[in-house]
Amino acid sequence: MMDSHADNSTMRFDRLTPDGATQPIDRALAQEVPVAIEFSGIGYAVLMATPADIDDLVLGFALAERLIEPGDGAFAVDVHATAQGLVARATLPPERVERLLNRVRHRASDSSCGLCGIENLEQAIRPLPRVTAQGRADRAAIFRALAALGDHQPLNAATGAVHAAAWVGANGAIRLVREDVGRHNAFDKLIGAMARRGADWGGGFALLSSRCSYELVEKAVLANCPLLVTISAPTQLAADRAAAAGLPLVVLARGDAVLARGLTTDF
Repeated sequence: MMDSHADNSTMRFDRLTPDGATQPIDRALAQEVPVAIEFSGIGYAVLMATPADIDDLVLGFALAERLIEPGDGAFAVDVHATAQGLVARATLPPERVERLLNRVRHRASDSSCGLCGIENLEQAIRPLPRVTAQGRADRAAIFRALAALGDHQPLNAATGAVHAAAWVGANGAIRLVREDVGRHNAFDKLIGAMARRGADWGGGFALLSSRCSYELVEKAVLANCPLLVTISAPTQLAADRAAAAGLPLVVLARGDAVLARGLTTDF
């Protein structure tokens, strides 16, 4: 895997305080570059992402797009740097190429046609499977992970500009973290990294430093995550999609309190 552009640059700012003081400081800036993803020779998407852990990003993205199944295993990702950004190429299993072609047709269809528009809406809000994994974490584990998350975010500590997605064990110990300027990318990277290791949630949960959007709910469901914890609140669609799939949510997660929905265990 190639992590070109991964080093942070710095920029000079003026630090202004209410008492009128001005102090020049240098701040690290997070990198954000276009990543063009190709599957089996077909250009599929361009993501704006932090140029690190691109192999994990591509694998997690393929799972989220339902181009492959979790049991398909990991695949090789070739990453090439260009003047404009990165090109990431991966080959899907032969039996998944038809899925790729179907998805490309839907993504490229002209929504000015009424029928095409209906098809695109159906593709945007596709049915989700039910979450079957069982969680074993309690409230103490959630607060333990919240307290520790900052120590696992080196890029955000340097830049203050990126999201984190963490795999947390049932006891609240953070087992794996991925960071990215995009909250969706960070979660795709985490899911891809877990898939590459052949790891399951082990009764733990996902902890995201973002709001709970419906896209993140869908990624959690497709990864069979037993519990999704987010720092900010869900949208109505996210809450509805989670309930329909049987995904418990813990949201507005802070060090002193959280909001929970859909939990069946005694917290």
